[in-house]
Amino acid sequence: MNTTEKQKMLAGEPYDAWDETLYAERIQCRKMLQQLNNAIPDTPEWRGAIDALMPSSDNAYIEPPFRCDYGYNIKVGKNFYANFNCVVLDVGEVHIGDNVLFAPNVQIYTAGHPLDVKGRVEEGVEFGKAISIGDNVWLGGGVIVCPGVTIGANSVIGAGSVVNKDVPANVLAAGNPCRVIRDIDNE
Repeated sequence: MNTTEKQKMLAGEPYDAWDETLYAERIQCRKMLQQLNNAIPDTPEWRGAIDALMPSSDNAYIEPPFRCDYGYNIKVGKNFYANFNCVVLDVGEVHIGDNVLFAPNVQIYTAGHPLDVKGRVEEGVEFGKAISIGDNVWLGGGVIVCPGVTIGANSVIGAGSVVNKDVPANVLAAGNPCRVIRDIDNE
């Protein structure tokens, strides 16, 4: 049995991002994003675009503009809020818990590329590593979350941070690279 490029992508294996099926799905996603990004929040067109893009969402509120690769790899919980200019490269799954807040310019990157020139440039190989963001997390403005990262529940990531390693639950973390600053007492 031959494995499709989409199956490889979803399994986190190296794949050809320019595969016809994947390219067509990205174009279809652009059409949904165009509808979302041209809609006025709290209108039926805006809600319909969010629901079409992320069918698993429950009361998601996305401030246009928003960008992603496919949409179907983004799994959001209840009451998700994304402020202006959010980018989610969802070649791998992105799991976002309940009551998560993204400030402006948050970037979630599941996509990665080989370090060698042949694989990266000549062959156009790409791969994805899932990202998981727990319940009640707040990502400050301009936060970048790198492939394969997990952010624990109730944590806050300070503005401008580059999160390249897992962050435990109930902490304030910030910096480039992001590191734990202190625990958060949620009492």
